[in-house]
Amino acid sequence: MSFLRDEIHQQPQVLTTLLEREEENVGQIAADLRTRGIKYVIVAARGTSDNAARYGQYLLGAYNRLPVGLATPSLFSIYGEPPSLKDGLVIGISQSGRSPDIVAVLEEGRQQGAPTLAITNDPDSPLAAQADYVVALHAGEERAVAATKTYTAQLAALALLSCAMGDGPDRLEMLRRVPLTVKRVLGREEQIAGAVGRYRYMETCVVLGRGYNYATAFEIALKLKELNYLVAESYSSADFMHGPIAVVGSGFPAMVVAPSGKMFNSMRDFSLALKARSAELLIISDRQDLLAEAATPLQLPESVPEWLSPILAVVPGQLFALHLTLTKGHDPDQPQGLQKVTVTR
Repeated sequence: MSFLRDEIHQQPQVLTTLLEREEENVGQIAADLRTRGIKYVIVAARGTSDNAARYGQYLLGAYNRLPVGLATPSLFSIYGEPPSLKDGLVIGISQSGRSPDIVAVLEEGRQQGAPTLAITNDPDSPLAAQADYVVALHAGEERAVAATKTYTAQLAALALLSCAMGDGPDRLEMLRRVPLTVKRVLGREEQIAGAVGRYRYMETCVVLGRGYNYATAFEIALKLKELNYLVAESYSSADFMHGPIAVVGSGFPAMVVAPSGKMFNSMRDFSLALKARSAELLIISDRQDLLAEAATPLQLPESVPEWLSPILAVVPGQLFALHLTLTKGHDPDQPQGLQKVTVTR
């Protein structure tokens, strides 16, 4: 059908390969970092990789007690006035590893004596060359412009790093089970494909998540923009209540990411508030009680620990964006005006 569909379906194998090949390497990286006195993390990324970085903020903050900030690359690459990186770990996340502004952040980190780590699909890239440590994604060539398999691989790489830095064998075993669960999510493609026709003429929508799935909301919205040329805005549900909810009226499409976990009750109440305003609800969840409130339920097959749910929850969004693209008659592999490698300075 398309490279994009193939790559979406390659994700279980990519995740399995990443975990098998990088577990020992990441364990060694974590052991070394424990001797470096790391007090915080700065992550440099753009686009899809920036959404992976948002996941890292929650994950490394909650399980490793590390403050995590997103870098401002133009301070490094254009203004030439980088902040002090003393006692920090500098992580660069990039599918290609070729964007000069992301490379500049790691280069500066190295010059300041901070440990640097690259998470990339190209271990021979300029980004990797500036890193003390490299975690390769092992995703193979990604031929579709819209990133899918490299995104979930980036999430898994961060999860693997968190497990290794926290010395959590139980968490690592949970992570090893994720590829099989992703495969089960992919088994629901037919139902998702059958649901998209309702949205053929959709021109604007919001995608909403919170906690670990704040990142998921951003990533799904990005895929809808890239592939379908929609105005798809992403928000934390908490931020959305502080003003933007005013745009919601009868039939306004709102996709809510609400798997089981500590955030579920809040997201359920939020969804019901949207429904009271007559929003058109699309809900990604494993909870039948919430899915019953949706005009379009996008069911996750089973519960997983909340910290791993973003690796699963993004997949229905990927499939929805793909099949909406096909319904609209667009090319899913070559979106208008986009290139696979975006070079920013």
